[in-house]
Parts: sequence; structure tokens; C-alpha cells
Amino acid sequence: MGAGSSILGADGEWGMTSLGDMPESCVAAVLLHLDPPEICQVARLNRAFRGAASADCVWAVKLPVNYRYLLAFAAAADDEGADGGHGYGKRCSLTSSKKDIYARLCRPTPFDFGNKEFWIDKNKGGICLSISSKAMVITGIDDRRYWSQLVTEESRFHHVAYLQQIWWLEVDGELNFCFPAGSYSIFFRLHLGRPYRRMGRRICGTEHVHGWEAKPTRFQLLTSDEQHATSEYYLEEQGSWILYHVGDFVVSNSDELMKLKFSMLQIDCTHTKGGLCVDSVLIYPKGYRHEKARVHSPLQNSCNTPAT
Repeated sequence: MGAGSSILGADGEWGMTSLGDMPESCVAAVLLHLDPPEICQVARLNRAFRGAASADCVWAVKLPVNYRYLLAFAAAADDEGADGGHGYGKRCSLTSSKKDIYARLCRPTPFDFGNKEFWIDKNKGGICLSISSKAMVITGIDDRRYWSQLVTEESRFHHVAYLQQIWWLEVDGELNFCFPAGSYSIFFRLHLGRPYRRMGRRICGTEHVHGWEAKPTRFQLLTSDEQHATSEYYLEEQGSWILYHVGDFVVSNSDELMKLKFSMLQIDCTHTKGGLCVDSVLIYPKGYRHEKARVHSPLQNSCNTPAT
């Protein structure tokens, strides 16, 4: 099929029409069924598609339902950036176009003194969060005999907590956030071994790795509406960042603050364990396709989600 077709004009002469002759309202109705990256691609076709691809009616349905709440976080981060912090340039507000708001929310927004970040997935618009190890309570973290902080480009926060050895491993964290309604999964991002670079090559130091085969590590999740999940893993694979799935939770009210408590626990005072990097906790929409990450399935998993 060609890009154009012949039509009989009012004067009785044949002419040509093309995609460029389509009304923008018709083009916008088509774009509603595309994902954001696809909308940006077809915007290059012609003027009609370019205009429709910027229409608020197209981008409004792509935004999370509570985008005003998310934008308030982003605006605060941008204001801090204007004062020499880590903002992202031009401030985006509710009066901005929906396309500009979507683009702004796709960029990471730090909060809680830069120890937490959220962003929306550019392909589907789902909310994603990352919580740094510095935002968690880690037993013995201030004792250099047990823990140290490593500077690394392999973390989005540019640092990780590194365990040299300890008997009692306990990591606890909390998050208060208004999630758009939907189902979410939560993960711990961990690495066995100490990653570093030498002569331009990535190397993993394993001299401190020990004790993880004796007993599985337990991960737990508890929400403010009494959802809970528990999973257990043997930490075995060295040299790679692994996402350990803690569990899932469901949000039914986009305007209600959800409080999450999550933890990682391995207590066996008969032996020490060590050589572990704790980077962050990640929250993604359930079923989100993880790029550049390996996800492990638990030895056992239990969860309880209240009926809705």
C-alpha cells in the first residue's frame, strides 16, 4: 500500500492525499494506542504526526494517575538543583505540557537527602524506586571491623556497604510513598565479592567471601495494610549483581500513603559470614522486564495479600 491515494477533487480533477493530510485529532486517536517511545518515533513522519505527538490528550493517559504527587517531589528536587544541589535544570510544573511532565518524571528524582530515588519507566510509565544502603539500618555499620563503604560506579548511588565479616547480619529499611494503584515487586540488590577495577579490567575480590552456605538468608516484607511476604536464599553466586526477590504487594488506592518495611536477616552465631556488597532495595511494577540484571528465585516463598 502506498503512502498516498488518488481522490477526485471538487473541480473534477484527480489529486493525491497522504498521511500528512490526516487531521491531528485522528492521528492523536491512533497514538493513544502506542507506547511513549513509539509515539516519539512516529512524530518524525510529518507535521500532523509531530503536532499530535505533543498533544496533552495523548500524554495524559500515559502518566501515572498520581503524577501530581510525583511532580511535587520532582519540583522540590529541581529547586534544590537551582541552589547548587543535584537538580535537573528547568523546573517542571503542573502548567507544563503533559509530554514535558512525562519526560521529567522519567528522569530519576532523589529524595530523603539523596538516599532514595524514583522514576517512571519510559516505555510503560510504571513507577520505579531505589533505596540506597545508606537509607537502611544495618547492624554494626559504624564498626570498621565489620563494614566499610565502597565507592563504585556499579551503583546508581555511587557507593555500597561492604561486609568484611560478622556473626549477626541484619539490614532493615522503610519507605513511605504514594504508589499508583497496581502490583509491585521488591528486590534486594546484592553482590558476593568486592568489585574493583585494575588496568581497565573489572575484578572481583573474593578473599572475604565465606559462611553463606551454612544457612539461607531470609528476606521479609510488611506493608501498612498487613500484606507480608517472606523468601529465603542461599547466597552462592560470586562476581555478579543479583536481584533477590523479596515478595510482591498490591496498591489499591493511588492517593493513600503506603508504608513498607523490608529486611534481610542471617543470624547464626556459630560462624561468621562476609564478602557481601549491599547496594540497594529496588521496587518495580510486577512483571517489569529487568535489563542488565539477574533475578534469583527463592528456595521458599510465602505471602499474604488481603482480599480487595
